[in-house]
Amino acid sequence: MFSNDNNVETIGQLVERLKRYIGLQAEYVKLDVIEKVVRLLTVLILATVFVGTLTLALIYFSFAAAFALQQLVGSLVLGFLIVGSFYLFILVLLVLLRHRLIERLLVKFLASFLMSK
Repeated sequence: MFSNDNNVETIGQLVERLKRYIGLQAEYVKLDVIEKVVRLLTVLILATVFVGTLTLALIYFSFAAAFALQQLVGSLVLGFLIVGSFYLFILVLLVLLRHRLIERLLVKFLASFLMSK
């Protein structure tokens, strides 16, 4: 039944096409991974620049707030203590709400990012 030359040739063509298909799929996966890595690196670099710029602005605003509070409370040290206490309060809130505010959003972002076509 399989001794027919036509059948052998057809099976040979099928094997060659299957090899080519697997090679193309492997190439597609490589390109897809490279695209996602490049996109992820771009997001990380932009986030780093954004956070760095925001940090610098926050430092200047903190000094401005501390000096403005000096006028209200009468002591520069007390003004800096109030600003520092505010940041400590924000840190405690972030630690307490990290699952809801940070982890869920990060998992959702990464899942949508990595699963997108």
